[in-house]
Amino acid sequence: MTLITRLEVHRVRVPLLRPFTTAVRSATELETVLVQLTDSDGRHGWGEAPISRVTKSTTDDVTAAIDGSLRGLVLGRNLDDWFALAEELGHSPAPATARMAVDCALHDLTAQQAGLPLYRVLGGDVPAITTDMTLSVGDPAALAAAARTHIAEGFRCIKIKLGADGDQVARLRAVRDAVGPHVVLRVDANQAFSPERAVDVIHALEDAGVGLELVEQPVGAADWAGLAFVTSRVETPVMADESVWTLADLRTLIRLEAASMVNVKLAKTGGLHEARKLVAEAQGAGLGVLIGCMLESTVGIAAAASLAAASSLADTAPGSNGLDLDGGLWLRGTPVRGGAHYDSNSIVLADSPGLGIEGLAAPL
Repeated sequence: MTLITRLEVHRVRVPLLRPFTTAVRSATELETVLVQLTDSDGRHGWGEAPISRVTKSTTDDVTAAIDGSLRGLVLGRNLDDWFALAEELGHSPAPATARMAVDCALHDLTAQQAGLPLYRVLGGDVPAITTDMTLSVGDPAALAAAARTHIAEGFRCIKIKLGADGDQVARLRAVRDAVGPHVVLRVDANQAFSPERAVDVIHALEDAGVGLELVEQPVGAADWAGLAFVTSRVETPVMADESVWTLADLRTLIRLEAASMVNVKLAKTGGLHEARKLVAEAQGAGLGVLIGCMLESTVGIAAAASLAAASSLADTAPGSNGLDLDGGLWLRGTPVRGGAHYDSNSIVLADSPGLGIEGLAAPL
């Protein structure tokens, strides 16, 4: 019998290479919490709880939840009963991002016990998958320059963050002219618009012929009627992100036909266990599924990429690329040794058991 014997919490800050700006915030560093679970055989499992306005939890909130109710839930538990424990974590009232860290560390330990990489335990067979690259809110010239740089680096799918103000058509025309006709473009409004304004903006982009794959979260997260209003009035596929955290949210989206796609993030679902349920139900309902991330390190990115590798999303859905996992590319370094790494537009997963993380790196 293998027991979970120790839980450690590591508060981490990592500077960004450049500011990350959306319609709701601007960041210059990653603030995150890493969780390290140890079992009675001496193995260490790792998970991450990224902190932001989007995750709706502070570092103090997350560490209090992990050191409190979640610590009591997992310590002393038999690792052979990991599935039941993951179910209990999914029903915990702790913040979703705190549950994500503990859930992913549990999955890492479980995969190590099986002697397999996590992506294989989840059902995947490809250790390298591609991602898009995100452009922060900016003016047309800055966006075009950034897009050219990333295309030269090998990216073939670009996501542009849109602010509430400015000429959206000029921004997207500049990017399209910079990258040519064969690069996939998607936009993310991060709740920037009213429903009526969102329809006007999307119609203008459609009329301009910039060729968008999708528009992500054009209206407020709680505005289901507004999201359905936009979806029913534009040709470009609409994807829900901030609106969908739980299975209940997903079922509301399906019932209202509020969007044709959904962005699944571990920090919203509370980890891999619940995320797998969302992916399966969304795919069963015929929705496009994209696996996304917050600003986070390769600890969280590796867990999400393992899920994507097991969900047949790497290069097929919702269009040419079912991944939006570039969050770690914004960091000046990694807080851990070993594990997944980026190679241009690819995320290369460790082929050692679990996530392949060897321990904490020296502070950046």
